Amino acid sequence: MQKVNQEQQFRDIIAGDKLTIAVFKAVWCKDCHFIDPFMPDLEKQYADQVTFIELDRDEVLDLCDELNILGIPSFIAFRNGQEVVRFVSKLRKTREEIEQFVDRAIAVSTELSK
Repeated sequence: MQKVNQEQQFRDIIAGDKLTIAVFKAVWCKDCHFIDPFMPDLEKQYADQVTFIELDRDEVLDLCDELNILGIPSFIAFRNGQEVVRFVSKLRKTREEIEQFVDRAIAVSTELSK
């Protein structure tokens, strides 16, 4: 997963036509480390449809304030610079829940492009 640590770099990436899912994490977050083992498989599974990027919330605090990132890990899908859908909860996220979110993000993005 590409790590992004500058706000402009983030904006450049999400401006594209391909669906991008930004994963907001932090080094100290145990729930963020919980998803680390299976995220590479998810990236491969959705490689043709989604670009995943990772941001450390502590490196982009102003951006997190702007996007109202309160809990981590947080997943936000973007296309053409616009938020499509987000997956944020205070509970630990399972692989199945993340897959359901990615599937939903793909479906919403497809509908918006019609």
